[in-house]
Amino acid sequence: MKGKILVTGGAGYIGAHAVKLLKEHGYDCVVFDNLVYGHQQAIQGVDFVKGDLLDENALDQVFNTRQISAVMHFAAYAYVGESVVNPEIYYTNNVVGTLNLLKSMKKHGVNKIIFSSTCATYGHPCYTPIDEEHVQNPINPYGRSKLMVENILNDFSIAYGLRYIALRYFNVAGAAHDGTLGESHTPEMHLIPLVLQSIKNGTGIQIFGTDYETPDGTCVRDYIHVEDLAEAHLLALEKVDSYTGGINLGIGIGVSNKEIIRMAEAAVGNKCLVKYVNRRAGDPAVLFADNRQAKKILNWEPKHLDVSKIIETAWKWELNRLF
Repeated sequence: MKGKILVTGGAGYIGAHAVKLLKEHGYDCVVFDNLVYGHQQAIQGVDFVKGDLLDENALDQVFNTRQISAVMHFAAYAYVGESVVNPEIYYTNNVVGTLNLLKSMKKHGVNKIIFSSTCATYGHPCYTPIDEEHVQNPINPYGRSKLMVENILNDFSIAYGLRYIALRYFNVAGAAHDGTLGESHTPEMHLIPLVLQSIKNGTGIQIFGTDYETPDGTCVRDYIHVEDLAEAHLLALEKVDSYTGGINLGIGIGVSNKEIIRMAEAAVGNKCLVKYVNRRAGDPAVLFADNRQAKKILNWEPKHLDVSKIIETAWKWELNRLF
């Protein structure tokens, strides 16, 4: 593919891993990020533009001054709880921002995009594992904002010939094996880094709910290593001319909160102080992916199926984090 890949949100956790892999495969990248949650240290040596998707002039400037051939779109707000308290910023940033991006792409003749979507578009599962035929009925503004974007992409595909793949992530975890990249959120909301940080710092962690209909009573989730996720984006970029639509990304294995804590304790060699509290509203008991579509269409095969090993990469990052 000639030209550069524009990576919005490329200084964030997942975006930076995708940029790293794109560079390793010989792609030229332009990272467009407002650095609200991203880290410029994560993308050293990459063409970087500090900008916001709500700034249409900044977007047009990027397309005017670079030969962009395709877009990977990671830039979004992604805290479920925050989306419930302040939905306005989620619809503005995630939906209006994406619409600005698509308008600029259309104006400049760029018709390929890989979109960072989420399993939150499905809402409470009617069955597991969740496949792409499952009804999409999100239960919070974050999930609804992502589904709105998927609908916009589909409409642009029908009307303007846009080629897109929407990758619906389950729980992303882990860090680059070479130690150069890892999770660094403020605030941190993801279970694995929270558990590791609580062990490291001797602080406690709350686990919501012990009375779910699961083997140990705690929620079960599907954890995909961030490098496997990045590889799926690369494969999607190479397949977007022949396939358009949504694809689930998970390893297809469910792991409970208590199991995550035990694995983290084993990785660190110390105990985690845990306080079990009541369920959190809106948390499904079990979420894990049917990933056969990703294997079939993208020829993707996750390499990291042992969640304890995924946690070990996260712990290595936590001990030697660069930012």
